[in-house]
Amino acid sequence: MQPSEIRNLSDGELEVRTRELEEQLFLLQLRRATSQLENPMKVRAVRRDLARCRTIHRERAKAS
Repeated sequence: MQPSEIRNLSDGELEVRTRELEEQLFLLQLRRATSQLENPMKVRAVRRDLARCRTIHRERAKAS
C-alpha cells in the first residue's frame, strides 16, 4: 500500500487498517515460527505497511 493511498483514508479507516495489519502480522509470525509460512517476504511487506500507517497516524496527531 502506497503512502498516498493511506493518506486518503479517514481517521477511522486508518485505525481499522492498522488493527488489521497488526493482526495479520501476528498470524504471519506465528506461521513463520511453526515453519508453515510459504512466502517470508510477506512479513516484511506487512511490517512496512504497518509502519506507514503508524507514521501517518502520528503525523495527524501531531498536526492537531
